[in-house]
Amino acid sequence: MAIRLPTAARNAAADAIVDLADAGSGAAVMEIRSGSQPASANDSASGTLLATVTLADPAFGAASTGVASLSGTPLSATGAADGTAGWFRIKDSAAATVLDGSVTVTGGGGDLTLNTTTISTGVDFELTSGTITMPAG
Repeated sequence: MAIRLPTAARNAAADAIVDLADAGSGAAVMEIRSGSQPASANDSASGTLLATVTLADPAFGAASTGVASLSGTPLSATGAADGTAGWFRIKDSAAATVLDGSVTVTGGGGDLTLNTTTISTGVDFELTSGTITMPAG
């Protein structure tokens, strides 16, 4: 049988995870990278680091129906390298990995959506939304 979570548990789980991003004395950062997401968030980051974005503090709003949304979107960022965004990693202010997720263009259904996944050095792009979703049940 599958695990199923009621809304209150989904909200608590999402809030607990995103609260880890706010640990430490400063704001969390999001690394946007090329290539495929590692098999585990415990694995070393792979792909080219295309951009590093300092997030709002707190990084996410309170969860509703099991979904915590990235605060302050849309957010502008500037490319640090050339490539196609494939995934992201959020780290707290002490550089501890909090979570990894998928990247797509706006409307593509990724955990993080950008106005373009084509990142170029010195060129601005926009993070249009980001969510952390706990399974329903």
